[in-house]
Amino acid sequence: MLDPKWVREHPDDVIEAGRKKHMPCEEALEGFLAADRELRALLPEVEGLRSEQKNAAKTIGRASAAEREALLERQKEIKARIQDLGRREKELKERREACLLRLPNPPAQDVPEGVDDRDNVEIRRVGEPRVFDFEPKDHVRICEDLDLADFPRAAEIAGTRNYFLKGDLVLLEEAVLRFALDHMCAKGFRPLTVPLLVRDFAMVGTAYFPGGEEQAYRCEKDSLNLIGTGEVPVTAFHAGEILDRGNLPIRYVTRSVCFRREAGTYGKDTKGFYRVHQFQKVEQVIVDIGDPDRSLAHHESITRNSEELLQALELPYRVVNVCGGDLGQPQVQKFDIETWMPSREGYGETHSASRFHDFQARRLRLRYRGEDGKPRFCHTLNNTVVASPRILIALLENHQQEDGSVRVPEALRPYFGKDRLGLPPSRGSASGG
Repeated sequence: MLDPKWVREHPDDVIEAGRKKHMPCEEALEGFLAADRELRALLPEVEGLRSEQKNAAKTIGRASAAEREALLERQKEIKARIQDLGRREKELKERREACLLRLPNPPAQDVPEGVDDRDNVEIRRVGEPRVFDFEPKDHVRICEDLDLADFPRAAEIAGTRNYFLKGDLVLLEEAVLRFALDHMCAKGFRPLTVPLLVRDFAMVGTAYFPGGEEQAYRCEKDSLNLIGTGEVPVTAFHAGEILDRGNLPIRYVTRSVCFRREAGTYGKDTKGFYRVHQFQKVEQVIVDIGDPDRSLAHHESITRNSEELLQALELPYRVVNVCGGDLGQPQVQKFDIETWMPSREGYGETHSASRFHDFQARRLRLRYRGEDGKPRFCHTLNNTVVASPRILIALLENHQQEDGSVRVPEALRPYFGKDRLGLPPSRGSASGG
Protein backbone atom coordinates (compact mmCIF):
# COMPACT_ATOMS: atom_id res chain seq x y z
CA MET A 1 0.00 0.00 0.00
CA LEU A 2 1.23 3.46 -0.83
CA ASP A 3 1.69 6.31 1.64
CA PRO A 4 -1.62 8.27 1.54
CA LYS A 5 0.22 11.58 1.84
CA TRP A 6 2.49 10.68 -1.09
CA VAL A 7 -0.51 9.69 -3.22
CA ARG A 8 -2.25 12.96 -2.37
CA GLU A 9 0.83 14.96 -3.42
CA HIS A 10 1.86 12.85 -6.46
CA PRO A 11 -1.29 11.73 -8.32
CA ASP A 12 0.44 11.98 -11.70
CA ASP A 13 3.14 9.56 -10.53
CA VAL A 14 0.46 7.07 -9.53
CA ILE A 15 -1.13 7.31 -12.98
CA GLU A 16 2.29 6.81 -14.57
CA ALA A 17 2.85 3.71 -12.43
CA GLY A 18 -0.45 2.31 -13.66
CA ARG A 19 0.46 3.08 -17.26
CA LYS A 20 3.83 1.36 -17.07
CA LYS A 21 2.39 -1.65 -15.28
CA HIS A 22 -0.63 -1.76 -17.62
CA MET A 23 -2.91 -1.49 -14.59
CA PRO A 24 -5.38 1.35 -15.17
CA CYS A 25 -5.93 3.01 -11.80
CA GLU A 26 -7.66 6.31 -12.55
CA GLU A 27 -10.94 5.24 -10.98
CA ALA A 28 -9.28 4.01 -7.78
CA LEU A 29 -7.17 7.16 -7.58
CA GLU A 30 -10.17 9.44 -8.05
CA GLY A 31 -12.06 7.48 -5.40
CA PHE A 32 -9.16 7.82 -2.98
CA LEU A 33 -8.75 11.55 -3.58
CA ALA A 34 -12.49 12.23 -3.20
CA ALA A 35 -12.75 10.25 0.05
CA ASP A 36 -9.54 11.82 1.31
CA ARG A 37 -10.76 15.37 0.63
CA GLU A 38 -14.07 14.79 2.39
CA LEU A 39 -12.35 13.09 5.31
CA ARG A 40 -9.85 15.90 5.76
CA ALA A 41 -12.67 18.47 5.60
CA LEU A 42 -14.71 16.52 8.14
CA LEU A 43 -12.03 16.14 10.79
CA PRO A 44 -11.77 19.86 11.74
CA GLU A 45 -15.54 19.95 12.34
CA VAL A 46 -15.29 16.90 14.61
CA GLU A 47 -12.39 18.45 16.51
CA GLY A 48 -14.28 21.75 16.83
CA LEU A 49 -17.39 20.04 18.19
CA ARG A 50 -15.39 18.03 20.70
CA SER A 51 -13.66 21.20 21.88
CA GLU A 52 -17.03 22.95 22.26
CA GLN A 53 -18.39 19.89 24.10
CA LYS A 54 -15.46 19.92 26.51
CA ASN A 55 -15.69 23.66 27.21
CA ALA A 56 -19.47 23.51 27.74
CA ALA A 57 -19.04 20.75 30.31
CA LYS A 58 -16.86 23.10 32.36
CA THR A 59 -19.44 25.93 32.38
CA ILE A 60 -22.62 23.94 33.03
CA GLY A 61 -21.98 23.83 36.78
CA ARG A 62 -21.69 27.64 37.00
CA ALA A 63 -24.66 28.41 34.70
CA SER A 64 -28.09 29.55 35.78
CA ALA A 65 -31.02 27.18 35.46
CA ALA A 66 -32.14 28.75 32.18
CA GLU A 67 -28.57 28.76 30.81
CA ARG A 68 -28.00 25.19 31.99
CA GLU A 69 -31.05 23.93 30.07
CA ALA A 70 -29.83 25.59 26.88
CA LEU A 71 -26.29 24.20 27.39
CA LEU A 72 -27.61 20.70 27.97
CA GLU A 73 -29.74 20.90 24.85
CA ARG A 74 -26.69 22.04 22.89
CA GLN A 75 -24.66 19.16 24.34
CA LYS A 76 -27.27 16.71 23.01
CA GLU A 77 -27.04 18.29 19.57
CA ILE A 78 -23.24 18.13 19.64
CA LYS A 79 -23.25 14.49 20.75
CA ALA A 80 -25.67 13.50 18.00
CA ARG A 81 -23.64 15.39 15.39
CA ILE A 82 -20.36 13.83 16.54
CA GLN A 83 -21.95 10.38 16.30
CA ASP A 84 -23.16 11.12 12.76
CA LEU A 85 -19.76 12.43 11.78
CA GLY A 86 -18.08 9.43 13.42
CA ARG A 87 -20.10 7.04 11.26
CA ARG A 88 -19.25 9.09 8.19
CA GLU A 89 -15.58 9.18 9.16
CA LYS A 90 -15.54 5.39 9.43
CA GLU A 91 -17.20 5.03 6.02
CA LEU A 92 -14.74 7.43 4.41
CA LYS A 93 -11.70 5.72 5.94
CA GLU A 94 -12.90 2.34 4.70
CA ARG A 95 -13.59 3.73 1.22
CA ARG A 96 -10.23 5.49 1.11
CA GLU A 97 -8.37 2.35 2.15
CA ALA A 98 -10.28 0.19 -0.35
CA CYS A 99 -9.17 2.54 -3.13
CA LEU A 100 -5.63 2.72 -1.76
CA LEU A 101 -5.38 -1.08 -1.86
CA ARG A 102 -6.00 -0.95 -5.62
CA LEU A 103 -3.17 1.46 -6.46
CA PRO A 104 0.06 0.05 -7.96
CA ASN A 105 3.51 0.47 -6.48
CA PRO A 106 5.59 2.66 -8.84
CA PRO A 107 8.24 0.55 -10.63
CA ALA A 108 11.93 1.39 -10.54
CA GLN A 109 13.26 3.59 -13.33
CA ASP A 110 15.25 0.75 -14.91
CA VAL A 111 12.19 -1.50 -15.22
CA PRO A 112 11.78 -1.88 -19.00
CA GLU A 113 8.64 -0.93 -20.88
CA GLY A 114 6.55 -3.87 -22.09
CA VAL A 115 3.23 -5.66 -22.03
CA ASP A 116 4.04 -9.24 -20.97
CA ASP A 117 6.87 -11.72 -20.42
CA ARG A 118 7.87 -11.55 -24.08
CA ASP A 119 9.11 -8.02 -23.39
CA ASN A 120 11.32 -8.95 -20.42
CA VAL A 121 14.94 -7.95 -20.96
CA GLU A 122 17.75 -10.44 -20.56
CA ILE A 123 20.45 -9.34 -18.10
CA ARG A 124 22.78 -12.34 -18.34
CA ARG A 125 22.92 -15.91 -19.51
CA VAL A 126 24.89 -18.59 -17.65
CA GLY A 127 25.78 -22.01 -19.08
CA GLU A 128 25.18 -23.39 -22.55
CA PRO A 129 22.21 -25.58 -23.45
CA ARG A 130 23.29 -29.15 -23.98
CA VAL A 131 23.60 -30.45 -27.54
CA PHE A 132 22.41 -34.07 -27.49
CA ASP A 133 23.99 -36.75 -29.64
CA PHE A 134 20.79 -38.77 -29.35
CA GLU A 135 17.07 -37.98 -29.59
CA PRO A 136 16.18 -36.47 -26.18
CA LYS A 137 12.89 -37.16 -24.45
CA ASP A 138 10.64 -34.73 -22.64
CA HIS A 139 10.18 -35.15 -18.89
CA VAL A 140 6.80 -36.84 -19.27
CA ARG A 141 8.30 -39.56 -21.47
CA ILE A 142 11.25 -39.98 -19.10
CA CYS A 143 8.83 -40.41 -16.20
CA GLU A 144 6.79 -42.94 -18.14
CA ASP A 145 9.83 -44.97 -19.20
CA LEU A 146 11.33 -45.01 -15.69
CA ASP A 147 7.98 -45.35 -13.89
CA LEU A 148 8.64 -42.15 -11.93
CA ALA A 149 5.25 -40.41 -12.09
CA ASP A 150 1.59 -41.06 -12.76
CA PHE A 151 -0.51 -38.33 -14.35
CA PRO A 152 -3.66 -40.27 -15.39
CA ARG A 153 -4.37 -41.59 -11.89
CA ALA A 154 -3.75 -38.15 -10.40
CA ALA A 155 -6.20 -36.59 -12.85
CA GLU A 156 -8.81 -39.21 -11.99
CA ILE A 157 -8.42 -38.62 -8.26
CA ALA A 158 -7.74 -34.86 -8.12
CA GLY A 159 -8.44 -33.42 -11.57
CA THR A 160 -6.11 -32.04 -14.20
CA ARG A 161 -2.76 -30.36 -13.38
CA ASN A 162 -2.06 -32.89 -10.63
CA TYR A 163 0.47 -35.70 -10.39
CA PHE A 164 1.90 -38.57 -8.38
CA LEU A 165 5.68 -38.78 -7.99
CA LYS A 166 7.02 -42.31 -7.61
CA GLY A 167 10.16 -44.10 -6.54
CA ASP A 168 13.44 -42.35 -7.25
CA LEU A 169 11.72 -39.13 -8.30
CA VAL A 170 10.25 -38.74 -4.80
CA LEU A 171 13.75 -39.10 -3.40
CA LEU A 172 15.22 -36.70 -5.95
CA GLU A 173 12.65 -34.06 -5.06
CA GLU A 174 13.47 -34.48 -1.38
CA ALA A 175 17.19 -34.21 -2.19
CA VAL A 176 16.70 -30.94 -4.13
CA LEU A 177 14.53 -29.35 -1.45
CA ARG A 178 16.88 -30.29 1.39
CA PHE A 179 19.92 -29.14 -0.59
CA ALA A 180 18.20 -25.78 -1.15
CA LEU A 181 17.32 -25.44 2.53
CA ASP A 182 20.88 -26.25 3.60
CA HIS A 183 22.24 -23.82 1.00
CA MET A 184 20.26 -20.97 2.56
CA CYS A 185 20.92 -21.92 6.19
CA ALA A 186 24.64 -21.82 5.41
CA LYS A 187 24.12 -18.18 4.35
CA GLY A 188 22.60 -17.24 7.68
CA PHE A 189 18.90 -17.55 6.82
CA ARG A 190 16.79 -18.82 9.72
CA PRO A 191 14.46 -21.69 8.76
CA LEU A 192 10.75 -21.56 9.55
CA THR A 193 7.91 -23.99 9.08
CA VAL A 194 4.71 -22.12 8.25
CA PRO A 195 0.92 -22.56 8.31
CA LEU A 196 -0.47 -23.56 4.93
CA LEU A 197 -3.83 -21.93 5.71
CA VAL A 198 -3.85 -18.20 6.47
CA ARG A 199 -6.38 -15.51 7.27
CA ASP A 200 -7.33 -12.81 4.82
CA PHE A 201 -5.18 -10.16 6.52
CA ALA A 202 -2.03 -12.08 5.52
CA MET A 203 -3.17 -12.27 1.89
CA VAL A 204 -4.07 -8.56 1.89
CA GLY A 205 -0.87 -7.70 3.71
CA THR A 206 1.33 -9.34 1.09
CA ALA A 207 -0.82 -7.84 -1.73
CA TYR A 208 -2.32 -11.08 -3.04
CA PHE A 209 -5.73 -9.69 -2.10
CA PRO A 210 -7.54 -7.77 -3.46
CA GLY A 211 -7.03 -8.79 -7.07
CA GLY A 212 -5.66 -12.31 -6.74
CA GLU A 213 -8.67 -14.05 -5.24
CA GLU A 214 -9.24 -16.13 -8.38
CA GLN A 215 -5.83 -17.77 -8.00
CA ALA A 216 -6.33 -18.81 -4.36
CA TYR A 217 -8.05 -21.87 -2.95
CA ARG A 218 -10.54 -20.51 -0.42
CA CYS A 219 -11.87 -22.44 2.58
CA GLU A 220 -15.11 -20.49 3.00
CA LYS A 221 -16.33 -22.35 6.10
CA ASP A 222 -13.28 -21.22 8.08
CA SER A 223 -12.49 -17.97 6.23
CA LEU A 224 -8.99 -19.26 5.47
CA ASN A 225 -6.90 -19.48 2.31
CA LEU A 226 -4.37 -22.06 1.15
CA ILE A 227 -1.08 -20.29 0.50
CA GLY A 228 0.30 -19.96 -3.02
CA THR A 229 3.79 -19.25 -1.66
CA GLY A 230 5.62 -19.39 1.67
CA GLU A 231 6.20 -15.65 1.25
CA VAL A 232 2.71 -14.98 2.65
CA PRO A 233 3.03 -16.39 6.18
CA VAL A 234 6.74 -15.54 6.48
CA THR A 235 6.33 -11.87 5.50
CA ALA A 236 3.28 -11.62 7.80
CA PHE A 237 5.17 -13.28 10.68
CA HIS A 238 6.00 -9.92 12.34
CA ALA A 239 2.80 -8.11 11.30
CA GLY A 240 1.85 -5.30 13.68
CA GLU A 241 5.25 -5.34 15.40
CA ILE A 242 7.89 -2.65 15.84
CA LEU A 243 11.21 -4.43 15.32
CA ASP A 244 14.52 -3.61 16.95
CA ARG A 245 16.66 -1.86 14.34
CA GLY A 246 19.70 -3.66 15.71
CA ASN A 247 18.17 -7.02 14.71
CA LEU A 248 17.69 -6.01 11.08
CA PRO A 249 17.99 -7.34 8.49
CA ILE A 250 16.01 -10.46 9.34
CA ARG A 251 16.53 -13.34 6.90
CA TYR A 252 14.10 -16.25 6.83
CA VAL A 253 13.85 -19.36 4.66
CA THR A 254 10.90 -21.74 4.55
CA ARG A 255 9.98 -24.93 2.78
CA SER A 256 6.24 -25.27 2.22
CA VAL A 257 3.62 -26.88 0.08
CA CYS A 258 1.92 -24.29 -2.16
CA PHE A 259 -1.43 -24.26 -3.95
CA ARG A 260 -2.56 -22.28 -6.99
CA ARG A 261 -5.75 -22.52 -9.01
CA GLU A 262 -4.02 -21.42 -12.23
CA ALA A 263 -7.19 -19.57 -13.21
CA GLY A 264 -7.02 -18.11 -16.71
CA THR A 265 -4.56 -20.72 -18.02
CA TYR A 266 -7.07 -23.10 -19.60
CA GLY A 267 -5.38 -25.15 -22.30
CA LYS A 268 -1.92 -23.79 -21.47
CA ASP A 269 0.90 -26.12 -20.32
CA THR A 270 -1.56 -28.86 -19.40
CA LYS A 271 0.96 -31.68 -19.84
CA GLY A 272 3.51 -32.65 -17.21
CA PHE A 273 4.95 -30.65 -14.33
CA TYR A 274 5.18 -27.10 -15.67
CA ARG A 275 1.86 -25.65 -14.49
CA VAL A 276 0.32 -27.58 -11.61
CA HIS A 277 -2.06 -26.89 -8.73
CA GLN A 278 0.15 -28.18 -5.91
CA PHE A 279 3.91 -27.91 -5.53
CA GLN A 280 6.68 -27.50 -2.99
CA LYS A 281 8.88 -24.48 -2.67
CA VAL A 282 11.83 -23.22 -0.66
CA GLU A 283 11.41 -19.45 -0.30
CA GLN A 284 13.76 -16.76 1.01
CA VAL A 285 12.43 -13.57 2.65
CA ILE A 286 14.30 -10.51 3.91
CA VAL A 287 12.93 -7.76 6.18
CA ASP A 288 15.15 -4.70 6.66
CA ILE A 289 15.14 -0.96 7.31
CA GLY A 290 13.52 1.37 4.79
CA ASP A 291 16.59 2.13 2.70
CA PRO A 292 16.26 1.82 -1.13
CA ASP A 293 20.00 1.25 -1.62
CA ARG A 294 20.05 -1.57 0.93
CA SER A 295 16.95 -3.06 -0.68
CA LEU A 296 18.64 -3.09 -4.07
CA ALA A 297 21.71 -4.78 -2.57
CA HIS A 298 19.47 -7.41 -0.96
CA HIS A 299 17.68 -7.89 -4.27
CA GLU A 300 20.93 -8.69 -6.01
CA SER A 301 22.02 -11.02 -3.20
CA ILE A 302 18.82 -13.11 -3.13
CA THR A 303 19.03 -13.46 -6.92
CA ARG A 304 22.63 -14.59 -6.57
CA ASN A 305 21.61 -17.17 -3.93
CA SER A 306 19.31 -18.86 -6.44
CA GLU A 307 21.84 -18.64 -9.24
CA GLU A 308 24.37 -20.45 -7.07
CA LEU A 309 21.89 -23.26 -6.58
CA LEU A 310 21.26 -23.62 -10.32
CA GLN A 311 24.98 -23.63 -10.98
CA ALA A 312 25.41 -26.40 -8.42
CA LEU A 313 22.66 -28.35 -10.20
CA GLU A 314 24.59 -27.85 -13.47
CA LEU A 315 21.63 -26.24 -15.23
CA PRO A 316 21.85 -23.48 -17.88
CA TYR A 317 19.76 -20.42 -17.08
CA ARG A 318 19.24 -16.75 -17.77
CA VAL A 319 18.23 -13.78 -15.61
CA VAL A 320 15.71 -11.26 -16.96
CA ASN A 321 14.61 -7.81 -15.84
CA VAL A 322 10.82 -8.10 -15.79
CA CYS A 323 9.00 -5.44 -17.82
CA GLY A 324 6.29 -3.17 -16.43
CA GLY A 325 3.38 -5.12 -17.88
CA ASP A 326 4.63 -8.38 -16.35
CA LEU A 327 5.13 -6.90 -12.88
CA GLY A 328 2.54 -7.42 -10.19
CA GLN A 329 0.86 -4.61 -8.31
CA PRO A 330 3.25 -4.60 -5.31
CA GLN A 331 6.70 -5.01 -6.89
CA VAL A 332 9.15 -2.17 -7.36
CA GLN A 333 11.23 -4.50 -9.51
CA LYS A 334 11.45 -8.21 -10.24
CA PHE A 335 14.22 -10.38 -11.65
CA ASP A 336 13.07 -13.71 -13.03
CA ILE A 337 15.42 -16.64 -13.44
CA GLU A 338 14.52 -18.91 -16.33
CA THR A 339 16.09 -22.37 -16.61
CA TRP A 340 16.74 -24.16 -19.89
CA MET A 341 14.18 -26.88 -20.61
CA PRO A 342 14.99 -28.88 -23.76
CA SER A 343 11.40 -29.99 -24.42
CA ARG A 344 10.26 -26.35 -24.48
CA GLU A 345 13.20 -25.45 -26.72
CA GLY A 346 13.72 -22.47 -24.48
CA TYR A 347 13.94 -21.14 -20.97
CA GLY A 348 11.12 -21.64 -18.46
CA GLU A 349 10.59 -19.48 -15.38
CA THR A 350 11.78 -21.17 -12.19
CA HIS A 351 12.48 -18.24 -9.83
CA SER A 352 11.08 -14.74 -9.19
CA ALA A 353 13.07 -12.30 -7.05
CA SER A 354 11.06 -9.27 -5.94
CA ARG A 355 11.55 -6.14 -3.87
CA PHE A 356 8.63 -4.12 -2.58
CA HIS A 357 10.09 -1.24 -0.53
CA ASP A 358 7.43 -0.53 2.16
CA PHE A 359 4.40 -1.58 0.08
CA GLN A 360 3.77 -4.82 1.98
CA ALA A 361 5.00 -3.43 5.31
CA ARG A 362 2.41 -0.62 5.29
CA ARG A 363 -0.38 -3.15 4.85
CA LEU A 364 1.04 -5.36 7.59
CA ARG A 365 2.05 -2.47 9.89
CA LEU A 366 5.53 -3.99 9.96
CA ARG A 367 7.83 -1.35 11.43
CA TYR A 368 11.12 -0.58 13.17
CA ARG A 369 12.36 2.43 15.12
CA GLY A 370 14.58 4.84 13.24
CA GLU A 371 17.62 6.50 14.74
CA ASP A 372 15.32 9.27 15.96
CA GLY A 373 13.22 6.72 17.85
CA LYS A 374 10.18 7.17 15.61
CA PRO A 375 8.48 4.13 14.02
CA ARG A 376 9.19 3.66 10.31
CA PHE A 377 8.00 1.05 7.85
CA CYS A 378 10.31 -1.80 6.91
CA HIS A 379 11.29 -2.88 3.41
CA THR A 380 10.59 -6.48 2.32
CA LEU A 381 11.97 -8.77 -0.39
CA ASN A 382 11.56 -12.40 -1.40
CA ASN A 383 12.76 -14.93 -3.95
CA THR A 384 12.34 -18.58 -4.78
CA VAL A 385 15.29 -20.74 -3.81
CA VAL A 386 13.83 -23.72 -5.65
CA ALA A 387 10.33 -24.85 -6.68
CA SER A 388 9.35 -28.43 -7.40
CA PRO A 389 8.23 -30.16 -9.51
CA ARG A 390 9.13 -27.48 -12.08
CA ILE A 391 12.84 -27.84 -11.28
CA LEU A 392 12.47 -31.58 -11.94
CA ILE A 393 11.71 -30.80 -15.57
CA ALA A 394 15.11 -29.18 -15.97
CA LEU A 395 16.94 -31.90 -14.02
CA LEU A 396 15.34 -34.80 -15.90
CA GLU A 397 15.61 -33.30 -19.36
CA ASN A 398 19.08 -31.74 -19.13
CA HIS A 399 20.74 -34.69 -17.40
CA GLN A 400 19.11 -37.56 -19.31
CA GLN A 401 21.42 -40.19 -20.75
CA GLU A 402 21.28 -42.21 -23.94
CA ASP A 403 20.64 -45.43 -21.98
CA GLY A 404 17.45 -43.89 -20.55
CA SER A 405 18.81 -43.10 -17.09
CA VAL A 406 19.26 -39.62 -15.63
CA ARG A 407 22.56 -38.44 -14.21
CA VAL A 408 22.34 -36.89 -10.73
CA PRO A 409 24.46 -33.72 -10.31
CA GLU A 410 27.32 -34.15 -7.85
CA ALA A 411 25.85 -31.60 -5.43
CA LEU A 412 22.78 -33.80 -4.95
CA ARG A 413 24.51 -37.16 -4.62
CA PRO A 414 25.10 -36.93 -0.86
CA TYR A 415 21.35 -36.33 -0.46
CA PHE A 416 20.14 -38.81 -3.09
CA GLY A 417 22.67 -41.55 -2.43
CA LYS A 418 23.23 -42.52 -6.08
CA ASP A 419 24.74 -40.99 -9.19
CA ARG A 420 21.94 -42.13 -11.50
CA LEU A 421 18.19 -41.79 -11.41
CA GLY A 422 16.76 -45.16 -12.32
CA LEU A 423 17.33 -47.40 -15.27
CA PRO A 424 14.60 -48.39 -17.70
CA PRO A 425 12.55 -51.26 -16.26
CA SER A 426 12.79 -54.57 -18.08
CA ARG A 427 10.19 -55.00 -20.77
CA GLY A 428 8.34 -57.62 -18.79
CA SER A 429 8.02 -55.57 -15.58
CA ALA A 430 4.72 -53.99 -14.49
CA SER A 431 4.51 -50.19 -14.61
CA GLY A 432 1.31 -49.73 -12.64
CA GLY A 433 0.62 -49.26 -8.93
